[in-house]
Amino acid sequence: MNPMQIIANAARRLETLFPGYFQQAKHNHYADFGWPVNLTFSQLHAMYHRNGLARAGVDKTILKTWQDNPELWETEDPDETELEADIRQRFADLRIWQAMAAADRRALVGGYSGLILRFRDSKPFDAPVDRVPGGLKGLAEVIPAWGGVGAQLDVAEWVTDTASPDYGKPKLFRFNEAAVGSEQNQVRNFTLHPDRVLIWSEDGTVHARSALEPGYNDLLDAEKVKGAGGEGFWKTARGSLAIEADKSLDMNAMARAMGVQPSEIADRMNEQVEDFQKGFDKMIALQGMTAKTLPISLPSPEHFFAIAVQSYAASINIPTKILIGNQTGERASTEDARDWAQANNARRTNAIRPLIGGFIQRLERAGILPERDWHLHWSDLTEASQAEKIERAAKMADINQKQRDEPVFLADEIRQVAGFEAGAPDGGDE
Repeated sequence: MNPMQIIANAARRLETLFPGYFQQAKHNHYADFGWPVNLTFSQLHAMYHRNGLARAGVDKTILKTWQDNPELWETEDPDETELEADIRQRFADLRIWQAMAAADRRALVGGYSGLILRFRDSKPFDAPVDRVPGGLKGLAEVIPAWGGVGAQLDVAEWVTDTASPDYGKPKLFRFNEAAVGSEQNQVRNFTLHPDRVLIWSEDGTVHARSALEPGYNDLLDAEKVKGAGGEGFWKTARGSLAIEADKSLDMNAMARAMGVQPSEIADRMNEQVEDFQKGFDKMIALQGMTAKTLPISLPSPEHFFAIAVQSYAASINIPTKILIGNQTGERASTEDARDWAQANNARRTNAIRPLIGGFIQRLERAGILPERDWHLHWSDLTEASQAEKIERAAKMADINQKQRDEPVFLADEIRQVAGFEAGAPDGGDE
């Protein structure tokens, strides 16, 4: 066998042992930069809980999306009906909107989550749901659960019958409450029928990807820069030691003085130096040696950290200044806030409203809600604040003041822009 064949065989064996690592070695950025090739739920969950940027990106998205709660209306008439009042009260008692926001947060981290619906139908959790008695009281609880392999909610069995309309969909789910977080008071563990689980994800399936995944490498880079900066500052302030031995040093005499064998001197010195480096008030005893501090010059980490932060912010479609809370410049801040509100308005329309619609359909099929052409009323996140409305009304009044002969705006128009009803009686309250 010639040398080239030997090298080729060795390369194939290495590729078998380390798949993907030796392909295009000069351009394998994951191996070069320490990025994981595949992400698990545990890694994503840990990143959310231990990384401030990841936490801010997820939580600020949820807080803006769920800035207020929607309302379920029978019609578009804003006057509340008796049924709408009952729904509002029951949803508040069960904290349904809060549970949906919690599921939304879990889905951003893990890719998908689940809303477990507990019905008062006296059936086991793995049985399908028929009609549930009791109306609104038939829904007992809504439980948000982390979804994914190794999470609280996972697919236990798939529909494999190709003739079934549900082919390729989950047939049963497995819920283990203690799989994530503390096991204290988390004892529920059971199998669930899909009728009792509403999958919460961007596409409504268990195949959605985590919102942290596109920017995961950026989060790791930011951690490296921040950690290296902190450790480097510590090392610089404390000083790294270089031990220089005198030419006349008798190693045997030094070993006897230290009570060790000559071969163990290096280990003992390492222990002393390590103990010395752990605090600012430590001392080190040397015999026939000189300790010198190595100078360290650290580059400023702000620029490198900012690159990672900006890239991560772009991956989750959030302005950098909103992500890190740095508001500099009124114009820039106002534009960022408007873009951020528009992004979350679009998220409500394209992702959240369909999921809430699926929840309402489940309640209709179970008889919890009557069948209606339900209207989900939700505020517009881009709507001007009260202060902005008053400012606009003041500008309109100023224009009228300048045009005394022919006012441009009617009084009712100014009142409406300010957020008040038109045509209020003179001097009266609305």
